[in-house]
Amino acid sequence: MSANKGAAAAPASITNEHWLTYLMRQQPFRYLVNGGVATVVHFLVLTFNLKVLLWESAGLSNIVAAICGTIVSFLGNRYYVFHSSTEPLFKQIYRFVFVYVAIAMGHGLILYIWSDVYRYNYIFGFMLATVFQVTCSYLGNKLMVFKA
Repeated sequence: MSANKGAAAAPASITNEHWLTYLMRQQPFRYLVNGGVATVVHFLVLTFNLKVLLWESAGLSNIVAAICGTIVSFLGNRYYVFHSSTEPLFKQIYRFVFVYVAIAMGHGLILYIWSDVYRYNYIFGFMLATVFQVTCSYLGNKLMVFKA
């Protein structure tokens, strides 16, 4: 008698392919990969500006780096995460900027209320606001920016 008798069979799509191939087909996973790549670009440009170009302002370096990371994020979302979208490019750019400005304001508001108003630890507040940011960013991109 088989040891798996009575166990629910896994979907054929999972059993017949490598687990990483399966994950890479999942939109939320591709979104996280794209976000990771955009974050790495942001950090590398920031570090390049400070260490190689010897810019004195970390703030200015970070603004330039954030723009580079955001461009990578947009391109990755358009062509990798939400590749089935057929909306015109400039319409997506407009919506993307709107969504990201709104999310940044929400992130800042959460951190302000958490840390400045209630005087809770800013690190936990930052993590809480980042969960809000990632969730809203995925939903905003999926439902508003790159809708199919």
